[in-house]
Amino acid sequence: MLIGYARVSTPDQHLDLKVEALKLAGCHKIFDDKIGGSRVERPGLTNALEMLWAGDSLVVWKLDRLGRSVKHLVDLVGELHQQGVQFKSLTDSIDTATPAGRFFFHVMASLAEMERELNAERTRAGLEIARQLGRKGGRKRQMTDSKIESAKQLLTNGVTPRDVAKNLGVSVPTLYRWVPASSIP
Repeated sequence: MLIGYARVSTPDQHLDLKVEALKLAGCHKIFDDKIGGSRVERPGLTNALEMLWAGDSLVVWKLDRLGRSVKHLVDLVGELHQQGVQFKSLTDSIDTATPAGRFFFHVMASLAEMERELNAERTRAGLEIARQLGRKGGRKRQMTDSKIESAKQLLTNGVTPRDVAKNLGVSVPTLYRWVPASSIP
């Protein structure tokens, strides 16, 4: 029996393409997760693995949907092999039922990890360049310099912190983060 497993990294991504491909491949049952691959707890994968028996195959749409490191992938496929369960990746054309398929699996797993590492390296380099150019990541600051000055003046004139925060459209903790109580005369 073919058991399918599909995963997307975030809840706003869609599983439709992957699930449809698994159905076309002949999967009798399909399990899914909407969670990052680095997470240890993946209930869909756990359920899929519990469903497998000797002679079955675990089918995924793409190799990187199953694990985030070569070690994890190799260990998981090794455990499946010991149980008499095969592994198939549709887009990577991997089928561990053959010696060539097992070899190709190890090569593709290594390439998938290298691709992830290169992507992370490029992202870090891009962030570093952006920092050097004076850009900051993350959300836009709620407290601008003019709001900080206004808050200081209002607090000095006796307006309550709650009213100042409300007027500026921020919470009281945000107000105190930018204008500590000790800095008000």
